[in-house]
Amino acid sequence: MNPDEVRADWAGREGEFSPRYYAEKGPDGTSESIRSAVELYAGEDAAVLELGCGSGRHLEHLRRSGLDDLAGVDINDESFDVMREHFPDLAETGRFRTGAIEDVLPEFDDDRFDAVYSVETLQHVHPDDAWVFEEVVRVCSELAITVENEGNGARRGRDGAEVSYVNDEFPLYHRDWKAVFSELGTVQLVHEPGERDTFRAFRVV
Repeated sequence: MNPDEVRADWAGREGEFSPRYYAEKGPDGTSESIRSAVELYAGEDAAVLELGCGSGRHLEHLRRSGLDDLAGVDINDESFDVMREHFPDLAETGRFRTGAIEDVLPEFDDDRFDAVYSVETLQHVHPDDAWVFEEVVRVCSELAITVENEGNGARRGRDGAEVSYVNDEFPLYHRDWKAVFSELGTVQLVHEPGERDTFRAFRVV
């Protein structure tokens, strides 16, 4: 798949992995891990941006925990209709943009947010668009968090395969996020491999 095909697939996503699919799941343990890291390393008054926020279940957990400077970007414009249904207070108080992160991030000022995070979003960025990882660091003044699938199994690498396909539909690119963000000048603070995803937090220096 080329980059435009990847983006188009997510922009029109329905059913499994859609905004409504995740809204009905609600906040979870990942939401709590993000909250803990943001409050510890960026502060309880941090300005926070989620990349690929969908209908906002993780941001809703941050809002309920007292964080109130929240923003999100998602390519699927249904995300924010679903947000208004499931998380109306978040929809009213947060700031949200519809679009691909490759298009939206360059519009933000340097260090615009104290913390920027993604959950199973950067793993779908096509290799031709890997330049956007530098944009993630540019707009973030303190903390970057990735919760991404780096490969299954004990060795977490699918025997070295760089890409797999979810349900034979769309690509998932397996990356070493420590290597990616270290090259961009960050320092890893947290590394927690999970059953499917790996949680990493990076200090932007």
